[in-house]
Amino acid sequence: MLWTAQEAAEATGGRATSDWAVNGVSIDTRTLEKGDLFVALKAARDGHDFVAQALEAGAGAALVTHIPEGVADDAPLLIVDDVLNGLEAMGRAARARMNGTVVAVTGSVGKTSTKEMLRTVLSGQGKTHAAVASYNNHWGVPLTLARMPRDTDFAVIEIGMSNPGEIAPLAKLARPHLAMITTVAPAHLAAFESLAGIAHEKAAIFEGLEPNGIAVFNGDLEVSSILEGAARSHAKALISFGESETNAVRLSDVSIGDATTVAKARVDDQNLLFKVAVPGRHFAMNATGVIAIAEALDLELAIALSDLGQWSAGAGRGLREVIWLDPADPRPTLELIDDAYNSNPASLGASLEVLAAAEVKNEMGRIAQGRRIAYLGDMKELGKDEVALHAALADLAAMKNIQKIHCVGPLMRALHDALPTDKRGRWTETSQDMAEGIRHDLDAGDVVLAKGSLSMGMARVVDAIRKLGHPAPNSNEGTI
Repeated sequence: MLWTAQEAAEATGGRATSDWAVNGVSIDTRTLEKGDLFVALKAARDGHDFVAQALEAGAGAALVTHIPEGVADDAPLLIVDDVLNGLEAMGRAARARMNGTVVAVTGSVGKTSTKEMLRTVLSGQGKTHAAVASYNNHWGVPLTLARMPRDTDFAVIEIGMSNPGEIAPLAKLARPHLAMITTVAPAHLAAFESLAGIAHEKAAIFEGLEPNGIAVFNGDLEVSSILEGAARSHAKALISFGESETNAVRLSDVSIGDATTVAKARVDDQNLLFKVAVPGRHFAMNATGVIAIAEALDLELAIALSDLGQWSAGAGRGLREVIWLDPADPRPTLELIDDAYNSNPASLGASLEVLAAAEVKNEMGRIAQGRRIAYLGDMKELGKDEVALHAALADLAAMKNIQKIHCVGPLMRALHDALPTDKRGRWTETSQDMAEGIRHDLDAGDVVLAKGSLSMGMARVVDAIRKLGHPAPNSNEGTI
């Protein structure tokens, strides 16, 4: 059992209505599994409205502030003063009873992919726990901790932020032995106004380090000195990674293929050849940080590098799919790069580089010339320079190898206007409007990228592209 009623009551100071036990923790009745503790958080709706439904679906108990309407007085409950505080207390208790190693990850770009790289690498060396999704905020971090089995060898905790002051409390809750910052880039500028402000907030992850903790950070950034300064204040050891010679772990010889990236990392006096099954220099950079952590943990590096080479990204984060356009003929295909989950200038630039390097196929469709095509939605929370940052995308070197750019949203209108006429595709206010014209945009042989901030709903564009045909077998082997 993950939690008994007595353990949960002791952790939270709450009152258990009966002697129950649970083997999981859930905040959503749609994904709840039998035997889970349902946590009645208040978000868009009050979770107490779903307690009866959760118990009927097989929840082992529910964390609540009161007995909800329609729930029996003897139902298995844990009653606390505040549900979120109760979840945090359970997370704190789960962390305290775990004797393994905790790694925390933050960064403007690449948090989730790096978390998944670490999960892949650490799973080959011990029992590893990490969130199933991007659970990196004020409820996601305590939820991840509360779900952590007590016999975990390695835990990977992703920590994010939207506003100042959010990272330090979460880092102190996670109490990592190692903390990593992937990069610092323009994102959430509406809240921070400067890259230095973002760097100081990201560097707050080091405040949660355990005694003798290790700080791992990107040493190639404009603001790396800020990260290093914070690391020196809170860590016993510092490890920088990047491409410059001053870094402790140095990335070199990066070779980007259509579906893989091969590179070298110099660690101490040895050159390590490694591969990730995804194209993109940014993935190789984050993998270098993962190698730095593997070295710091004294893992079996041969096994770690082999496992790292098996990592692939998930849907919405660069998943690559080959779409069969004719069910009777496997030859006419197009390739979809689904990166629709989120976007900021740094991550979009990296994705456009991958698209620009993708191999198209000719002599296949009505046009007979494969093209690289992008569907780009607004990048949100960029502050007063948001229009200029969108327009500036037109000047990226990658744009030279992209034949058509379709734009979605009022901010992307600035990019649309800045593009050369021959590259300028359609502009629409919404992703739904864009999706309705997809069939006329694409042809066999094309490689297509879809990317935008989550609120832009670029998944609708992805779905419309998928509906042009159906995924080819084993088409998800290459991802970005």
